[in-house]
Amino acid sequence: MNFDLTDLRLFLAVADERNLTRGAQRVFLSPSAASSRIRKLEEHTSGPLFYRHLQGLELTVLGTAFHRHARLVLRQVELFQDEFDVEGTGAGHLRIFANTTAVTEFMPEILARFMAKRPGITVDILERVTADILNGVLEATADIGIVAGPIAQEGLQVIPFSQDNVVLVTAQAHPLSAHPSVRYIDVLDYPQIGLHEGSSMLSFVREVARQHGKPLKVRIQVRSFEAMCRMAEAGVGVALVPESAALRHQEQMKLCVVPVYESWAIRQRSIVVRELNALSLAGRSLIEDICAAYSNPASHIDHDPGMAFDIAA
Repeated sequence: MNFDLTDLRLFLAVADERNLTRGAQRVFLSPSAASSRIRKLEEHTSGPLFYRHLQGLELTVLGTAFHRHARLVLRQVELFQDEFDVEGTGAGHLRIFANTTAVTEFMPEILARFMAKRPGITVDILERVTADILNGVLEATADIGIVAGPIAQEGLQVIPFSQDNVVLVTAQAHPLSAHPSVRYIDVLDYPQIGLHEGSSMLSFVREVARQHGKPLKVRIQVRSFEAMCRMAEAGVGVALVPESAALRHQEQMKLCVVPVYESWAIRQRSIVVRELNALSLAGRSLIEDICAAYSNPASHIDHDPGMAFDIAA
């Protein structure tokens, strides 16, 4: 096969965007040049890499395999560049799959500090549900995953870094506001405020409601935890949110924050990687920054090759 790293970066960008024009923009190519490169890739692979639909592009079986290998090749290139970065520029790219809380609540601040110190680093952080985060890290489509709750997945290294429980937020006059804690079966009797479709938090709440054998009565869906708290304050409904978000918004809103008396409400937040020692220096440094932000000495990262973490069973 005759292709270069630009071809691989273009292919991955187009696959991520499911659109040739947007993928081309990400790697600073014109649509016509991008189309030509993709066509030549398909000639070399002796088959189509994408299905072309009116709704966009979709990877074929061949394209999915090519996607996995392209990720691995570019990761090895980044590790090579990282190893011989004698000027200490810290150039490289990180791809992170994370849950709603990470994407909207704490990672923007951590990434801002991290990237300000490393002008050569670029980052993609994408919101995904837990299953997709774990699969993405396993399949090398993501370098780092950030999840909450138990992890039942073999082949991953798991680095716990903090705990952020799920709580109920209500208006101050709501019947549940006076309770010292609530069981979720009782919460399900009231209209719910949910996050947008595709959010990991909404998927989590729906699954919990299903396990309790009751439908989730979603009255409105919004785009942020702040909007959920605003709706709860106005008496539109009740909402399950991370405790960190609830307490922060309670400072500015007339809210009641009620503990949820369920085992699943205790949420351990963890970083997941395939192999920490195979991660780039930038990736390991970011993990250190995340752990340091929560001052968790148990999560300190030792760069010795023989180090070990809890492995998800």
